[in-house]
Amino acid sequence: MNEVLSQEEIDQLLMAMNTAVGKEDSGLKPLSDTRKIKVYDFKRPDKFSKEHIRTVSVMHESFARLITTSLSAQLRSLVHVHVASVDQLTYEEFLRSIPTPTLLTIIDMDPLKGNAIFEIDPAITFAMIDRLFGGSGTGVKIQRELTDIEQSVMEGIIVRLLANMREAWTQVIDLRPRLGGIETNPQFAQIVPPTDMVVLITLETKVGDEEGMMNLCIPYVTIEPIISKLSSQYWFSSVRQGATAQYQGVLKKKLADVEMDVVAEIGSINLPVRDVLALDVGDVVRLANVRYTDSIVLSVGSKKKFYCQPGVVGNKRAVQILGLYDKASINNTDGLSLDEGADNE
Repeated sequence: MNEVLSQEEIDQLLMAMNTAVGKEDSGLKPLSDTRKIKVYDFKRPDKFSKEHIRTVSVMHESFARLITTSLSAQLRSLVHVHVASVDQLTYEEFLRSIPTPTLLTIIDMDPLKGNAIFEIDPAITFAMIDRLFGGSGTGVKIQRELTDIEQSVMEGIIVRLLANMREAWTQVIDLRPRLGGIETNPQFAQIVPPTDMVVLITLETKVGDEEGMMNLCIPYVTIEPIISKLSSQYWFSSVRQGATAQYQGVLKKKLADVEMDVVAEIGSINLPVRDVLALDVGDVVRLANVRYTDSIVLSVGSKKKFYCQPGVVGNKRAVQILGLYDKASINNTDGLSLDEGADNE
């Protein structure tokens, strides 16, 4: 038996259909997943955080400034060096990114275990060599290995750059980088496995009119023992402490040369103005409550500082310090003799 819908049921069905159509027309869409997904490559794990990279960048900005000053003085030419980038990548990627031949310096990172690589672009290398040999250092476009003499010249430059590197790392570690060797073929400079992560500091360099790059490659395994020190908090606190100690030394040195008035006061007495105006040569003024055996006070500036006794050194009047004014030890006769000049009393 077929069921017949009542008018009320038909009205409810029509109302439900109208409601569904209205929702579709309003453009309502299901909520989408708004979470941000970051791609992570397990073949290239990130060993350095953003904070580590930022601290390394700050350290080597100081390194770049020191190189600029050092090379400008040595080459007697305008040199400009600044940090172009700081990246982390695999050692294999670093080797593939540099030309062949090039100047690769292997650095012993004592006291850290392991080595680092300092690479100088051939254009910069031959510009510096040409400049040191008396040339203008411009327009040199050579792609060849270094001769023994050229390599010896570059060793002297690199040793100076390593001294700048040590100074730039002072706030983190007492680094003593040493020149371990020089290679021209990147394939012969295998200091770590190809898949190991390294931090690459790229220094954009300009010598005269020649431009190129200098790259400092430091493996993670080498820098790992001090990775906790590569934080902004540690870095800036070390800088403040170093600056404070440095300023204290400078202030002490400057204060040591400051001249101060030193006055030995034998005694005092109150006199009316008319008596002072009546004083003449040969008059004797008797001081109140002062005996010749009493110690006197030596003032530095306006502050009473020492007890002393008067005397003579050679043909000059002097005083001998007996003790501190606030911790009087009058019976102590050990002290200094302060020459005050023949005309001072």
